[in-house]
Amino acid sequence: MKKAIYIQVIIYCFSVLIILSSCNSNNQPVATDVELATSWADMTNYITQHTPANTPTFASRCFGYIGLTMYESVVPGFSEYNSIAGELNGLDSMPKLESGKQYSWQLALNAGQAEIIRNIYIQTSDENKQRIDSLENYFNTMYADSIVDKSIVDRSIAFGKKIALTIFQWSTTDGGHRGYLRNFDKKLIFKQKPGSWKPPLYAQSFSHYPLHPHWGENRTFLIADSMMQAPAFISYDTTKGSDYYNQFLRVYNQEKSLTVKEKQTAIWWSDDPDETVTPPGHSYYFGTIALRRQKPDLIHCAETYARIGISISDAYRNCWKWKYQFFSERPNTFIVEHIDQQWHSFWPDPPFPAFPSGHAIQSAAAATVLEDLYGNAFAFTDSLHAGRKKDELRNTDFTVRDFTSFWQAAEETANSRFLGGIHTPQDNMAGLEQGKLIGQHVNALHWKKTNHTTDK
Repeated sequence: MKKAIYIQVIIYCFSVLIILSSCNSNNQPVATDVELATSWADMTNYITQHTPANTPTFASRCFGYIGLTMYESVVPGFSEYNSIAGELNGLDSMPKLESGKQYSWQLALNAGQAEIIRNIYIQTSDENKQRIDSLENYFNTMYADSIVDKSIVDRSIAFGKKIALTIFQWSTTDGGHRGYLRNFDKKLIFKQKPGSWKPPLYAQSFSHYPLHPHWGENRTFLIADSMMQAPAFISYDTTKGSDYYNQFLRVYNQEKSLTVKEKQTAIWWSDDPDETVTPPGHSYYFGTIALRRQKPDLIHCAETYARIGISISDAYRNCWKWKYQFFSERPNTFIVEHIDQQWHSFWPDPPFPAFPSGHAIQSAAAATVLEDLYGNAFAFTDSLHAGRKKDELRNTDFTVRDFTSFWQAAEETANSRFLGGIHTPQDNMAGLEQGKLIGQHVNALHWKKTNHTTDK
């Protein structure tokens, strides 16, 4: 399996640090808040990539609960911030602190992350569970060594775990719990109509059934997201020159003239769940980029991952609701039937309907929350796939990407699916528009008691 080098390096470094700390823990330097939070984000992406039968849908849900747990495990320690539990769909309250008692919020975060990842990814390997345990023990030792009153240590760890278990129990009622056991519904029969999705011959999956057809029935994190109206869809029309026909003609013409740079764009954002951290994991990684650049305090770190996680989870839920509402075909179906029988896309089709684009909607949601937190002129380099071997089948290298903003990255993410030949422009445009709305809903939550984001 191809592995993102940054994840390998982080896991290796912490394995070494664990060994060293066991030999001489008193001399071990204390990690910064950013190092603590991003190490758990790295671990989350590692588990996402290396857990079998994972999908972008299930992964997005996991990021939502893991990010929320990070935030809720530390927010009581920051008086200017609010718990957002009361604003979420069916989560009314969180465990309370012991009055007048001291807590270590680093230990609480550490315990909460380990507990929620172990529970939300219960199907991961024993080896991966040991990795989670090792990282948890490493930080426990580090922070506990600097605390004289050991009751603070025990209290903080217990609180973090209690937060995680409360959120996990809530997660089991959302409709997506252990969704990897129900990736395909072989008993479901879809009513066929002109322009319906069909299993493609050139595909990422051998399944002739579409992925997670019931995912759009899941509970959203935000009630506002469950109430969103479906985006407009161009009516089916095979007449040459019609708006519908021209959508696919643009895909056809683009594929015939792909440049090397456009091919590099197409494969960079493929984020195949069998080999990578998945598309939502790519967005979660952008939060890590922002934190390592800005080096904020603990609450800002936790808020960043919570906002990203919630936004991409609701983005995928809504996207899948609309995918199965429209049940629309992909270019590999329409073009072969109406334009060129010998055509196939640069990138193989994923096993689910087209409209709207999942890449577009989740990247737009994440970009919207990241720009609210870090500004709309945040230049950065995306190195997630740096070091991956060349895609020999397509004779294309993985080339790191430079951006001037998170929104620019979201637009390239969406466009990459057009360049890959698996989405029409309307799929991407609808995804970007709806993802932005979802991100705005997340930004509008009452994260702070004062200077609320809508008052900026």
